[in-house]
Formats: sequence, structure tokens, C-alpha cells
Amino acid sequence: MSSYRAGELLSQIQNPSDLRKLTEDQLPEVVKDLRQYIIDVVSEKGGHFGASLGVVELTVALHYIFNTPEDQLVWDVGHQAYGHKILTGRREDFHTNRKYKGLSGFPKRSESPYDTFGVGHSSTSIGAALGMSVANRLQNKKHIQHVAIIGDGAMTAGMAFEALNHAGVENTDLLVVLNDNCMSIDPNVGALKEYLTDITTSHTFNKVRDEVWNLLGKISKFGPNAQEIAKKIEIAVKSVLLKQSNLFESLHFRYFGPIDGHDVTHVAKVLRDLKNIPGPKILHCLTVKGKGYAPAENGSPTKWHAPGLFDKTTGQIIQTKKDKPTPPKFQDVFGKSIIELAKKNKKIVGITPAMPTGCSLKFMMEEMPDRAFDVGIAEQHAVTFSAGLATQGMIPFCNIYSSFMQRAYDQVIHDVALQKLHVVFCLDRGGIAGADGPTHHGAFDLSYFRCIPNMIVSAPMDEIELRNLMYTAQKENHGPFSIRYPRGEGSIVDWQKPFEEIEIGKGRIIKQGKDLAILTIGAIGIQAIEACEELQNSSIDAAHFDLRFVKPLDEALLHNVFQNFHKIITVEDGCLMGGMGSSVLEFASDHGYKAQVVRLGIPDRFIEHGSQDELYQECHYDKTAILTAAKELMKEQSTAASRPLSVTA
Repeated sequence: MSSYRAGELLSQIQNPSDLRKLTEDQLPEVVKDLRQYIIDVVSEKGGHFGASLGVVELTVALHYIFNTPEDQLVWDVGHQAYGHKILTGRREDFHTNRKYKGLSGFPKRSESPYDTFGVGHSSTSIGAALGMSVANRLQNKKHIQHVAIIGDGAMTAGMAFEALNHAGVENTDLLVVLNDNCMSIDPNVGALKEYLTDITTSHTFNKVRDEVWNLLGKISKFGPNAQEIAKKIEIAVKSVLLKQSNLFESLHFRYFGPIDGHDVTHVAKVLRDLKNIPGPKILHCLTVKGKGYAPAENGSPTKWHAPGLFDKTTGQIIQTKKDKPTPPKFQDVFGKSIIELAKKNKKIVGITPAMPTGCSLKFMMEEMPDRAFDVGIAEQHAVTFSAGLATQGMIPFCNIYSSFMQRAYDQVIHDVALQKLHVVFCLDRGGIAGADGPTHHGAFDLSYFRCIPNMIVSAPMDEIELRNLMYTAQKENHGPFSIRYPRGEGSIVDWQKPFEEIEIGKGRIIKQGKDLAILTIGAIGIQAIEACEELQNSSIDAAHFDLRFVKPLDEALLHNVFQNFHKIITVEDGCLMGGMGSSVLEFASDHGYKAQVVRLGIPDRFIEHGSQDELYQECHYDKTAILTAAKELMKEQSTAASRPLSVTA
């Protein structure tokens, strides 16, 4: 049961049917209550903040006008869907948002019938809503309305335009609401941003906009040809006054707006009018991230995207007090190291798809703006753009979150690996990513990169190793080279050491031992170091090997392991299917080795949200799991010493 109190009107709303019992005059009060409830909870529990505050009015208006859940709303990404969750029966549980076993931070079909499509990655809403619309048309359910709510940042992705192109010829009653706040997580970039700015600042167009709306709102007075007359008037006005409208209208979408997305009664009126206009439509709403909460509205939208905990009265973000220096985040090690390398090597450039703050390429963009590129929410383009740079002798460091890299898999294979181009892929958020859940866990990259010819696949255990792998990757033309690292802090405070080259495919011995061998890849190896120390106290002498590379494998190291140990544990912060443990078993099979091999890592299922430590424990590859596996292996050795050795998992 939630301890948070809702305002008088919000407390009466258990679902949107309750909202629709209110009068339009009461909607501003609902907006006020809803905004305050989001502030109250997120300030104490954390989560995505600015985006949800920016669409409170739009959320209320959508659920007020449309008969949800029969009418289907599809939210893009879902950062902005907190108000939607609160209005759709989840207010009492909202305090569990993004917590282990609590509500998902994103819309999720299994959580509520109002969540029509599971999201988390950008730019899927238009395609999904179009699919729903066509399906209902084929089933003679033409009365069902379909609305895609997409931000101007998400609209920069190719998927959005592919869907618009298709929707324009299907002629379904699809409404696309363009939530334009000039931001994704970082400020938007590119020609589309300039185009939308031109629309919103066109004084000539805005001068007659209200007259057009008044005309369209009274179409019933024109009789049976009302819609056709209104359409002709609208097209005539726009063709004269707003040549930019050709972008959407050339795709057979009727463009409406821009309108003030924070005037809830006007938004509701416009949505009601649009319900009666057939065919594909775009409603352009202007909003402000963090609207209604002064520190967020007037502060940095990037900072207030997901600010953590904060004092809702003062707006001061609560920082955890640290008694001693702490290790840096892996992303910051990347961001600062690439500048050091770029100063030494003029061929190095940095690329990110709309995440300069998240991946810390922002440091390079500030210091070397001509050599660092934010290409917008466009992972496929980021990879092929990098490939083009590489053909001309540049060395692009293409930084993409592991789960977002999945979107550019064909480009990695076709445009980079097939041509053996020297592109360095830095995969941030490799492994369990935490509270963002299954859409953001980087579970698969070791597997999906390991099977690509010409690809070098590596993962550093700590910050110094990350620096050295970056240094190694740019030394000569190795072809495609991937370096994956986790979200959050590393393990070394004094990390900024001189660069050292690492031999490609060369692992290292962390600890010698005689009873069993533990093989790790990446930062999860720190858990193995701690486990080895505790095992020593239990009279178990475990050896620990850091592979560093899953491709190419350190075959000399593995021969040494299998020749000296019959009991082996592999540990990885990635999926077990096709991952590092699988590569070790393949090596053993190829060379005729027999041993008991226990693989620890992400099991063959999608992992829900929670803290990284909670999820490591759930998936059984944290320190405790390593200790348990080692003790079980040693127990088997003492009770069944005569049992034949076999390769097991």
C-alpha cells in the first residue's frame, strides 16, 4: 500500500473511465494533482522525471478523449509514461516503479491492458500502432482508434520514417502525436530539429493557425462535404504560408499544429476534433521537459531526465556522501581516455547515437567538437557512418549501449566486418544494466559479436584494462574491434596510468591455485577475486584467469587450464547461450579435453529490473554463487573421487 497521498480529484481516478466522468473544466485540477504526485514519488524513489512531467496535460487529454484501453495508445520509449501508469490503475503501486519485483519503468504488455506495446528502445511507436490499426481493419474493428505518441528525438530514427512512409499508403485512421520539446536525453541534433523549429517559429503560419482550427472545429456546418472542404482550406493555407509542411504531407499525413501541449482543455478539444477526421494525421504539440516543476523546467533537461533522489522543495539533488575517493564510472574512463588518445592520434574520431552524456563522449564534444559526432537516435547510421570514416583512414570509436547495438547488427556485419574495416565498438552498459530492465540489459553482445568473422571481442576487468584496450584498439589496423564494459563504477581509484599495449587474444593469470580454476571475462571478475579470497579461508585453493578476449581465445592459457584442472568454473555478465562459457566448452570439445565445467552467467530468459547486485544474485553469478559452485565441485571431488570426468554445464 502506497504512503503517498493523491490530490482530491486524482484520488477518485482508479482508471480512465473515472477520468472521463469529469467535466473539461476539472481537467486542469487533475493535471495539477497528477504532476504533484509524480514529483512526490520520483523525488524520493528516483526514476525518469523531466519527460513525464512534460506530457502530463497530453496524457490526461488522451485518456479523457479516447476510450482506452479499447482505443490503443502506444508510447514511444516510455520514459514519459509515468502519468499514464498512474491514471491506469497503478497509482497505489507506483512507488515500486523500477524497484526489484515492482512496476517496470516502461510500458509493458504483461503489466496492464492499457500498455498496448512493450517499449524501452526508441522510435517503435508508429510502426506498432500502424500494425495494430491494420490488424483491426482486417478484423472489421474500424471503430478502434490508434494513437502513437512520439518525441521529436525519437522521430529522428529511420524506423519512424519507415513507418510514416508505410502508414501514408495504408490510409488507416492513425494519429501520430509529435511531442516536441527539442530534447531526447541530450539536446536533439540534425536537420529535423531545424525543420521543426522553423514550423514552431513561423509567425505567418501561427497568425492564422487559430482561424484554421476554428474552421475545422465547425466542419459540421458545411454539410455532407464538410471534411473535403476543410481539407482543401487547410491545404491551401499551408501551401501558401508554410512550405515546410510538405515533409509530412508528402507522406500523405495531414499535419495539424503546432499547439500548446500544456493547455489541457485545448489539447482535449483538438483531439476530439481529430477523432472525426479520417486517414493518417500528425498532431504537433509543443511541450517543455520538466513542466510545472521550476528546478527541472529552468535547469538542464539532461540533468533532470533521471536526476535520482532530490529535495522536492528546493530542487537540490541528493548526493550520496562518500568518506573516501571512489572509482570512476566506466563511461567516464572512456570519455576521458578517448581525448588522451585523440591528442596523440589525429585519426581518432568519436561517434554516438544521441547519448553523449550517457556514454561520456560529451567530454570530447566539448574539447574537440570537430572530431566527435552525435548522429541522433540512429544506431544503424552510426555504424555505417563509422564504416565510411574508416574507409578513408580514420579510426572511429563508435560508442553504443550494448542493447542499442542490437539495432545495428546488420550494419556491423555487412558494412564493417565483411570489409574488415577498422572500427572500434565501445559497448557501454554491457551485462546487467539495473533498473531499466530487460530492454536495456546488455545480455547478448558477447554472443552476437563472437560469431562474426574478423571481429575482435574483448572486455576489461577494470578501468586500467579499459584504457589499455582502447589504446591497443587504435594502434594498427586490427579490423573491427569491440570493447564492452558495464554500467556504473569500476574498482580502481587511481586509474589514470600510462597506456600499455595488450597482446590481442592474450588473457592473464590473476591468481595461481591448485584445486580448481575460475575463468572470467570483464568486470564480473572482481566478484571472482573476492570469492577466491574467501575460498582460501575455506582451504580451497582456486586459480583465477581473466580471459580478456572471447575472440580470439587465448588458446595457450586454455591448454594450461585444461591440462592442470579437472574442475572449472566460468563466470560472465552475459548470456550463457553462446557466451564465454560456451566458447570454453567448444575449445574443450575441439581439443578432446574432459573436465567438469560449471558455467555461471545470465540464464536463457529475459531478466526483469532491479539493482545490479539484486540481479547478479537472482541470476546466480555473484560472489556467493561462485563460492557455492566452487564448494559443490570440491564436495563432489571428496565424495565421488572415482567418478569419470565429463564435460558438463
